[in-house]
Amino acid sequence: MNTSTRRSWDKVELFATISLLVVLATVLITRLSFAEVWKLPTVDLVLTWMALALTALALWLGRKRRWLRIGAVVFGGATQLVPMVVRQPVLIFPLLGAIIPVIILAVSLALLSRKRPEPRVAPRS
Repeated sequence: MNTSTRRSWDKVELFATISLLVVLATVLITRLSFAEVWKLPTVDLVLTWMALALTALALWLGRKRRWLRIGAVVFGGATQLVPMVVRQPVLIFPLLGAIIPVIILAVSLALLSRKRPEPRVAPRS
């Protein structure tokens, strides 16, 4: 993969993770705004505030740090899903069904990002 292709792939990854962070922040803010209507357990409330703080931090500091953006998305998602599944174990089935397209997407992105050999051009005489 040449340098320009690599830079364009990096931009795609940057915009994709920033979009995920914005969506995650929106979900967290929505959940916190409904915390007074439907009482959230204290653990959920604390984890949601922590995830929102990390998401905001990742939006600011993650411009140059890929691991921070990806870590914030994983932590934010886990703080929302794990307590829910612990309280209602039957919810694991729809989540397992939803992970299949995520795995397909991750494998596709990994295959697309693999370094391909440069095509060799025969020298002209």
